[in-house]
Amino acid sequence: MNRFSQEHTPHDIRRRLVPSVVLTLGCVLFLWKFSSSVTETTNHAQMENLKQAILRSAVHCYAVEGIYPASLSYLEKHYGISWNPEEYAVDYEVFSSNLPPTVTVIDLRP
Repeated sequence: MNRFSQEHTPHDIRRRLVPSVVLTLGCVLFLWKFSSSVTETTNHAQMENLKQAILRSAVHCYAVEGIYPASLSYLEKHYGISWNPEEYAVDYEVFSSNLPPTVTVIDLRP
């Protein structure tokens, strides 16, 4: 028998393969969790940016015209506000022409 040759039994191969598989699965799980966290953060930031853009346009309208716009369609038509209605639902509520509107943005994406 040659003392320098190594015979690999199925048990030896499994012992070497299992840590590699576990490490690979751990990396995949970590990357999946990290990417979903980044996606969630980005979606939240987009919703907040849309809300702030609508509020800024309403304040700009108030500064120029002296009243807050009565509807969201007025902001769309005269102040260039736009968004994808398949991604976000926007609730625009006005109580009075001299009080700022309440804006709520809802994410419609699954």
